[in-house]
Amino acid sequence: MDFEGALLSDRYDALVVGGGPGGSATAYHFARGGARVLMCEKAAYPRDKVCGDGLTPRAVGALDAMGLRHEYQGWSRSAGLKVHGGGTVIELPWPELSGYPSFGLARPRTDFDQLLARHAAKAGATVWESTDVVEPLIEGGLVRGAVVRRQGEDPVDVRADVVVAADGASSRFAGALGLGRDPQRPIGVAIRQYFRSERHLDPWIDSYLELRRGDDLLPGYGWVFPLADGTVNVGVGLLNTSAHFRNVNYKNLLKEWAPTVGDEWCFTPDDAVAKPRSAPLPMGASRHPALYRGVMFVGDAAGLINPFNGEGIDYAMESGQLAAEIGLALLETGDRTLLLRYREAVERRYGSYFALGRVFVKLIGEPKVMKVATRYGLPRPTLMKLVLKLLANLYEPRGGDAADKIVRALTWMAPAR
Repeated sequence: MDFEGALLSDRYDALVVGGGPGGSATAYHFARGGARVLMCEKAAYPRDKVCGDGLTPRAVGALDAMGLRHEYQGWSRSAGLKVHGGGTVIELPWPELSGYPSFGLARPRTDFDQLLARHAAKAGATVWESTDVVEPLIEGGLVRGAVVRRQGEDPVDVRADVVVAADGASSRFAGALGLGRDPQRPIGVAIRQYFRSERHLDPWIDSYLELRRGDDLLPGYGWVFPLADGTVNVGVGLLNTSAHFRNVNYKNLLKEWAPTVGDEWCFTPDDAVAKPRSAPLPMGASRHPALYRGVMFVGDAAGLINPFNGEGIDYAMESGQLAAEIGLALLETGDRTLLLRYREAVERRYGSYFALGRVFVKLIGEPKVMKVATRYGLPRPTLMKLVLKLLANLYEPRGGDAADKIVRALTWMAPAR
């Protein structure tokens, strides 16, 4: 897919490293603001990414902010979450909130990421795929661009007034600058596989809380997300608070767990349409600060994955929009100190909530806590409605009902860093 149709240039207003949801959202909002922006993606679209493919109402809101409401009308739509555990099954509709839609979506990342990149290009962004960002260009201790090499071409110095890194959990760009992950913050591993299923149009996304290895209850969950294309996304995720984290064979874990829901979801091992794939999930703002040496880090590159549920697409797109808004203000005024607002805004928007999530991760690492939570919490619908608002980060910032007030109070008590 050749988006750009433009001559090679070494000067842009903004350079975005990485073409996933966070990078495309960043590039789109820069372009809509009138900036000359280049987004570099190392792979060629369409390319696959390991993900549950689920989009909560927060992510739908981010799609709306990109003007994509017309695009997702035919996608798999979810009414909420169906939670299984402790012998109980409970349906939890997405909450009705003033700031977000009351429905979720699902879309395979192979299609999703390509659509977002194409949309950014239509807005005016230049998109180079099959492009390796070799190393950052540093002037006066700050990053002012990068050495970029498109497939089959010689390296070129690309300079930009604003640089955004959205190159995923491993973030080679962060590594080149010496910005590592905080080892004290949680990390998970997710593995998923696609299966053909008659239930691919189911209106709920299902979460299974009793993930076991032998008799041990693990801190993680299994899922089945219907994709409305004849398939379902089946996967498991495990947190590093488990004593089994480093010695689990994740392919075997999925192979053993998937048949436990196969009858319910009308699939067998023979219905697999792809091999299982796994990926790490650095959570809770694990790479910080989000502004480093003049670079704004967005999405997985900053570790902006929700510790409560492993969700990252919405935070990638939201932080990308935030980076673009601050970058556009810098371009208009020439005041580079405005970049400091990005770090402050990320900490203000996500810091306390993610800190609360890190406490949650430690708690469920204890099997007894997980057992009590599933056995005694799930049968209580009122409590579970509150839990959904907390785990999905979907609550009213002001006003609202008693559940909103409790979640706000819990978040308020947590530190912002």
